[in-house]
Amino acid sequence: MGVIEVKVDPGICGLKSKIIVESGDMMSASVSIESDCPDITKIGEKIGEVDSMKDVFARLGDASVYQLGKEYCSHGTCPVPGAILKGVEAACGLALPKDVHISIEKKD
Repeated sequence: MGVIEVKVDPGICGLKSKIIVESGDMMSASVSIESDCPDITKIGEKIGEVDSMKDVFARLGDASVYQLGKEYCSHGTCPVPGAILKGVEAACGLALPKDVHISIEKKD
């Protein structure tokens, strides 16, 4: 287990976030967030401890992190809630830390 830092550049809004996830076991992780986005900052104020077994293995949208996103985030395509869960997964030793990439290109 350990400490994981996840940096998110969400695209056109430009409101970057840094997520720090710490875990001493596979069961839970503490999450802190620094963000340029006021919505994500609110999530960071509320999130605290995440139950990794419940949230990482929940169905998409059912995790407490996504519930906080639903309550506080005003943009449905925000990648930060998923990034938080990827950080929890890695910090708890449930997956190796590996970058995730989304590439968007307009084709004419």
